[in-house]
Amino acid sequence: MKALTWHGKGDIRCENVPDPKIEHPRDAIIKVTACAICGSDLHLYDGVIPSMKSGDVLGHETMGEVVEVGSGNTKLRKGDRVVVPFTIACGECFFCKRGYFSGCERSNPNAEMAAKLWGHSPAGLFGYSHLLGGFPGGQAEYLRVPFADVGPIKVPEGLSDEQVLFLSDIFPTGYMGAEFCDIKGGETIAVFGCGPVAQFSIRSALLLGAERVIAIDTVPERLKLAADAGAITIDFMKEDVYERIQELTQGRGADACIDAVGTEPHTSASFDSMLDRAKVALYLGTDRPHVLRQAIHCTRNFGIVSIIGVYGGFVDKVPMGSAINRGLTFRMAQTPVQHYLPQLLERVEKGEIDPSVVITHRVPLEKGPEMYKTFRDKQDGCIKVVMKP
Repeated sequence: MKALTWHGKGDIRCENVPDPKIEHPRDAIIKVTACAICGSDLHLYDGVIPSMKSGDVLGHETMGEVVEVGSGNTKLRKGDRVVVPFTIACGECFFCKRGYFSGCERSNPNAEMAAKLWGHSPAGLFGYSHLLGGFPGGQAEYLRVPFADVGPIKVPEGLSDEQVLFLSDIFPTGYMGAEFCDIKGGETIAVFGCGPVAQFSIRSALLLGAERVIAIDTVPERLKLAADAGAITIDFMKEDVYERIQELTQGRGADACIDAVGTEPHTSASFDSMLDRAKVALYLGTDRPHVLRQAIHCTRNFGIVSIIGVYGGFVDKVPMGSAINRGLTFRMAQTPVQHYLPQLLERVEKGEIDPSVVITHRVPLEKGPEMYKTFRDKQDGCIKVVMKP
């Protein structure tokens, strides 16, 4: 089959790889009908996520049609149309039983490797390094889905691939970021970043009752999409973000701030942002937490900092003095997608949100390698790429 494979920093190829096979009775094989390039895939493209191996199949936003089912899987049948969560979960362990599927104790075969870096291992993920299991991803013609009687959700008739594909990751992740803000109604929520995940945080915050959403970015197309959703926008290359948020909130700060950027922010003119980039380039640091620092400072006393952008290792110069002395709450997670799927699918069915609004580019799988660069460099107005194998 054809698949997008990783061969080093900036080197993504579309090439032939072996077809997946049933390896466990609970497995399923799906024929991929749509997949996408996620912002977190760009960390792989840029070579900042460890334990990737040449030839690894990429991708964790995937959906398709079931073509084969393991003997122990009674949930799925051949012909079912499903969306596949990017988090792999057994459904039976301590964390899965409590709804924390992204903390699954059984799905990462390389748990000891992850524990050496993070203390404990999270769940295995599709197409996202051997640190997280080494599972082949879904930017391919076919995908093997472990624990397929727990993860995939069946798609109702009448919904297109583009309406449901992002239930695999970015819609639940963006929604979770807004839910973490404990919105009761009337709040001001600041969202740092206006990429695809952030766009869902913006829309979700408004759905949940926020009075105002402030969206921060510098890419015109992203800012326009945020404004179209009803957000007040700030171009961080033209305005001082902290001062503008202070002005909009009468000096109090936002009730909650969502960091939807993570480890690779656009480098701004601020000293700490330039220092972060220099330290990472010199292998003196693993992450660039400029946005996290800014989010902390922009959150009101006893407010919430919601972190959904990807960080991989150790963050430096985080203003914990500010957070402690002002009573901030931090909430963060790798999204337990399975927890959110039923309620978010219902919102799509009711027409409360159209996830396809973020799509700007639709291409065949063979165009994937060049679209990685287009997406990373924010060329051609690219916000979200969907590929059809």
